Amino acid sequence: MSSNLPRSSYAASIDSWLDPAAVAAIRAELPGLADEIVHAIQREVPGYSRPLSGEFGEGIRTGVELALRRFTGDVSDGSPDTYRRLGYGELRAGRSLDALQSAYRVGARVAWRRMSQAAAGTGATADAQRELAAAMFAYIDQIAGESIEGYAEAQLERASGRERHRAALFTLLLSTPAPEAPRLAAAAAAARWPVPPGLACLLVENRAAAATVHQLSGDALHGPAGDLTCVIVPNPSRVEHEARAIAERLDAVAFLGPSVVPADARMSLRWADLARELPPGEARLVVAERRLADIALHAAPDIVTALTERVLRPLAGESERSRARLEDTLLAWLRRHGSQRAIAAELSVHPQTVRYRLRRLRDLFGAGLDDPDLRFDLEIALRRRAAARRSSQRLRQRSGRLEPAGA
Repeated sequence: MSSNLPRSSYAASIDSWLDPAAVAAIRAELPGLADEIVHAIQREVPGYSRPLSGEFGEGIRTGVELALRRFTGDVSDGSPDTYRRLGYGELRAGRSLDALQSAYRVGARVAWRRMSQAAAGTGATADAQRELAAAMFAYIDQIAGESIEGYAEAQLERASGRERHRAALFTLLLSTPAPEAPRLAAAAAAARWPVPPGLACLLVENRAAAATVHQLSGDALHGPAGDLTCVIVPNPSRVEHEARAIAERLDAVAFLGPSVVPADARMSLRWADLARELPPGEARLVVAERRLADIALHAAPDIVTALTERVLRPLAGESERSRARLEDTLLAWLRRHGSQRAIAAELSVHPQTVRYRLRRLRDLFGAGLDDPDLRFDLEIALRRRAAARRSSQRLRQRSGRLEPAGA
């Protein structure tokens, strides 16, 4: 017996297995059989133990009665989409297909027992009863498959609708001005996204976006942000650790804004975007909150350029290589509070070399090196110049034209 026969073949085949008296006896059982199946489903399937009322109850009872009529050859009434709608309704009710599949199995067992007893009472052979059982369970597989199709259709519709709502919520969170709380709550409810007490924006390369969203903790939203993807991470207590690990694993660079309340999501994105303008160094994750001074300097490039030209004017007469060495030494001197041993270790040079360079810097800057205000300005300018040199060096490395470093 093939399990891929159309419905009409199951019913029509009964006449070839059973004599007219057996078929008539089975049809006579149908009114009471429908009630017995419904009661068995309520008793044995936990998801359907509640009273079968309203649209839900009507759907179950109609499905049972229609299945019996079709199986026995009465195909003149009933919608052919009944079982697809049952599957569709299970998703809308928030249930898996487990309960419906169990109901089908219970119904098939009860139906076969009653039908087999009716057929046996008219003298049907054991072979005919076995064929009847095979036809019954193959038929149940057929209508269960239709319910699966309906469930899948509902899943697609829900996913499509949910993604539209999530995209709208993403746009709303990053809009200017920030959305009012009731509007945000309504949009989040439509997207089935609980509004968190805090969130952070993470900018990632588009090629790494899908993997990043999948691997981050929490239900992250994502969408385009210029030529990158912005990932809005709810409750971002672990986002720095996770994002760094993901970026390193994917060999991608990411930029993380600060943790903020939802109304300030735009600010987190703006800080992440500002961090994007910084040279990342060797790190695959640039954390805006750890680079605030650099971000502040980068946000006013014309002012920092003017400051740099003014305070580093004493080095203007040096060669490019000498100027770079003296700038590195002066920055290390400022950072290491004048410790020549620490400066030598940072620059990987001999302490005698440090002493020579410091004497040269004293000759060029004079007593100004003792002025706290000038030292502050010098550190700003030197940090900017050092970052520019590192960025230029990386570009040369990527192009394969790295020049030998000076002594």
